[in-house]
Amino acid sequence: MEEKKVLERLQRQCAKAEYCSFDVRRKALKALEGDAEAAERVVEALVRDRFVDDARYAGAFARDKSAFSGWGAVKISFALRSKGIAREVIAEAVAGIDKEKSSAKLEKVIADKYRTLKDDPSVKLKLLRFGLSRGFSYEEVSAAVETVLSGGD
Repeated sequence: MEEKKVLERLQRQCAKAEYCSFDVRRKALKALEGDAEAAERVVEALVRDRFVDDARYAGAFARDKSAFSGWGAVKISFALRSKGIAREVIAEAVAGIDKEKSSAKLEKVIADKYRTLKDDPSVKLKLLRFGLSRGFSYEEVSAAVETVLSGGD
């Protein structure tokens, strides 16, 4: 496919949904059959015309994963880092997460998990592990687990 057609197709996609430069670079490389120079020109044009903005993408990603998927800052940071987003941009995006809503979401998922494990002798350990796997810090998870186990659910 020619470079202009790839650019136009990616502009349409980026107008509908948020993408990071890593994702559009991969899409452009595939569409241009591995032509790295042409793919880079396409990505540069998309960034220049503000179709792609890694900071905007990171902020939206962090808010969505926190609110809808119940992910913590650690897991969000790791996912953004795997997409090649700069550490400063990630730190800014994670700072934009509503801490109260995030804590409430963590308590809710811990409470839901607790209901499935009530009779398990190692319930506390399993809840801690579960919370950590959601990408929250040990301190956050520990506090949520204590709240749930003390009947605060």
